[in-house]
Amino acid sequence: MEHLPIPPSEAIIYEDDKLYVCLASYPLTIGHTIVVWKDQVEDLHLLSIKEYEYLMDIVDQVRDLLLNYLNVEKVYLLYMDEAKQVHWHLVPRYEEQGFNVLIHEPVLLEDFSLAGELKDYLSK
Repeated sequence: MEHLPIPPSEAIIYEDDKLYVCLASYPLTIGHTIVVWKDQVEDLHLLSIKEYEYLMDIVDQVRDLLLNYLNVEKVYLLYMDEAKQVHWHLVPRYEEQGFNVLIHEPVLLEDFSLAGELKDYLSK
């Protein structure tokens, strides 16, 4: 079973006992963020209703954070279960629409300063 790699601590924007939010290691766009359920759960339908609602509440809050802080019109929510670990990708949309954002060539993220900025903005 494939597991998601643990992100560097400087990539973490938010964390609690159930999940963490971090910048993507290989982002498609600036601000590409991932919300990861910590317990090994292979698919959304295996979460309890309470867990699912909690997860989606955090996804909603992170989407709003990205919309406001990055001043973008849209943040795409992508759920893919190839890693067999519940997680959402939140991909800010800048000057393009639709699937075009998905054809960007991801590059290893080396500057984590945005995570600190988002964390500071979130704490206000």
